[in-house]
Amino acid sequence: MRIGELAQRAGVSTRSLRYYEQNGLISARRRANGYREYDEDDVKLVSEIRSLLTHGFTLDDARPFVECLRAGHTSGGDCADSVEVYRRKLEEIDSEIRTLLARRAELAAQLCAGCAFTRGES
Repeated sequence: MRIGELAQRAGVSTRSLRYYEQNGLISARRRANGYREYDEDDVKLVSEIRSLLTHGFTLDDARPFVECLRAGHTSGGDCADSVEVYRRKLEEIDSEIRTLLARRAELAAQLCAGCAFTRGES
């Protein structure tokens, strides 16, 4: 299939596909006329990349998942390197949650102090 069909089937722009190709995540075969040619496996790869990006992963994070699919696994998360990326991402999210909870507690304390001040309870 050509780039436009892959873009439509995977729900991405042709520009995104060229960007993924430029970053080595997908590779197009070239027809004699120079057109890019893709197959069904590329639909799965692009869908995996798109899903990961939607969930906050980077293109570099996506590499082990793409390699896992290229190795013949049914899911990009079936390989040890992909599992490691999942673990690292969960640690990052947990850290962000802790940071947000600390900021929330700080703001709540400031709010309480502000409310006490406006009631004259300094």
